[in-house]
Amino acid sequence: MPLLFTWVLTSSLLMASPLVTATVSRSFKDCSHFFYMQTPPAGIAGTSLKRICQMYADKVRYATLYDCSLRLPLYSAYIFQKSDGKRRMDTPWMYEPQLLTDDESGHMKALPLNEDSAPLIEDSQAVLEDYTDAIGYRRGPLNPDLHQADLDDKSSTYTLTNVVPLITDFLETSWNPYLDNVRRRLNNFCHGKSFMVTGVTVSGATSRRDNRDRLAIPKYLWLAYCCPRFDRNSPYEVRFMFPSYGGYALNVQTGHSVVEVSLKTLEDFLKSQSDTHSDMTIFYKGCVSENPFKKKRDMTSVLG
Repeated sequence: MPLLFTWVLTSSLLMASPLVTATVSRSFKDCSHFFYMQTPPAGIAGTSLKRICQMYADKVRYATLYDCSLRLPLYSAYIFQKSDGKRRMDTPWMYEPQLLTDDESGHMKALPLNEDSAPLIEDSQAVLEDYTDAIGYRRGPLNPDLHQADLDDKSSTYTLTNVVPLITDFLETSWNPYLDNVRRRLNNFCHGKSFMVTGVTVSGATSRRDNRDRLAIPKYLWLAYCCPRFDRNSPYEVRFMFPSYGGYALNVQTGHSVVEVSLKTLEDFLKSQSDTHSDMTIFYKGCVSENPFKKKRDMTSVLG
């Protein structure tokens, strides 16, 4: 069977958090600004896809495409601005009750579940017990807090609709260092915002709990960024990594180094993971860089 590419942690608080909400719908219309040119990635397949505009403290923070049948986010899209790389350790993990229905008025709730939790919540998404039983795996965020600057932005990443099960050694020795390298690169050479998309591919492997398949295990983890305004005098060794670049890595115990590649190469690689994603693109028109000289001429013309 061909590999399927699908674009693809505890708290004692038992009450709903009044600060956290999310909008689940069939489109990203309320959070399209997290995508370059307000255009989500194309060519994504899944059996039960939900589009979540993740909100925290009454503000939309990022966007997530979630597959309820896999209990896995296929990607999260967010905006990177200069970040200190610090983590926030005091935020409770949360789940999304709205994945049960199309009702858009609900709130994310802190885990663990309790007797007042909505029935069938475990059918639509992962819960903490799934990760407790997933021996050898850790919760790996697609939108990581070290890529966020604002404290509330950091807190908003602590939801199970934003994490995937990653092998512990891979996360600690390969992926987290890669995320920090990307953070430093964008801090130094990206002028303004970067549009980020981080996702997964899956191959059918699952983690089980109570004799049931619970979590789809990512085969590959990947990331791509689009920085339209960048330092054109950056050092030669990073100049070719703008306006867009990406990376991918195999979620395995050994041999999991991150491979950094151009956007086109990344897209081609991801397409090769399935014969049903030949039209897949991450950024609209491949992320076109802004021409500061043209913008200056245009502005001069307008003012003249």
